[in-house]
Amino acid sequence: MNTQNFILCVAFSLFSPVFSDDNFYQVRGCCTVHGPHFEDTEYTLTFMFNLNYMMEYNSTRGNWRGFTNFSIDKSKWWNSDPYDAGQRALERKLLCTGTLNAIPVLDNLTSIPTIKVKSVKSPNGRHPSMLVCSAYDFYPKQIRMTWMRNGQEVTTDVSYTEVMPDGDWYYQAHAYLEYTPTSAETITCMVEHLGLSEPMSVVWDPSLPAAEQTQIVVGLCGLIIGFVIAISGFIYYKKKSAAYITVCQRQVFIAVETLPEAGETEQPE
Repeated sequence: MNTQNFILCVAFSLFSPVFSDDNFYQVRGCCTVHGPHFEDTEYTLTFMFNLNYMMEYNSTRGNWRGFTNFSIDKSKWWNSDPYDAGQRALERKLLCTGTLNAIPVLDNLTSIPTIKVKSVKSPNGRHPSMLVCSAYDFYPKQIRMTWMRNGQEVTTDVSYTEVMPDGDWYYQAHAYLEYTPTSAETITCMVEHLGLSEPMSVVWDPSLPAAEQTQIVVGLCGLIIGFVIAISGFIYYKKKSAAYITVCQRQVFIAVETLPEAGETEQPE
């Protein structure tokens, strides 16, 4: 079995909470495990102030080392203190030896990436379009993303983001390709990861995604239904108006002075 390495770090802040970069004080304890059966452990404890290294304890070396005038004097004092050595030994036992059972599980943990390729508007306007290849929910963070055009690797107009934590041990990364669409060419995003037995390739489909096609169909259906309702309403209105006019045209209006008085009968001419 090959030699395996595993690093487990715990960062914790002492004294007051961090309010700004001017009063940032941090202590980080790390356990590095070596060997096929994780039999060799090394414990390191690092002090930082305002993002600068101040001093470090290393269990393999067995002492403190300072990096500033103040921390150098402090390191000499702690190196001569037998109680400090006992405290470091207890921390090493709790952080390193106490977590050995969980290390094989974490060391073999992998999650294959979910790959998506989509087109977005190019921000600089040099190219009509930009493709984005996104890899989500993968672990560990080591990943390689490559753009291929007709089977050949693309090296120009390509950019990549850093691998970013996605939460819950997972990571995400994105690759960008600015391009001018041409006919009869195939653009592919190829992803290599520890969880994949072979590279995963996703071919860019220039047709609209199914979700956008559904939105367009629903929109057209709504437009047609609205047009039909408008036409039906107009026809109904015209029919009502025509019926009213017809009734009025059938009425006979007689002048008042031509009506006979009460009790009289109209004499025939």
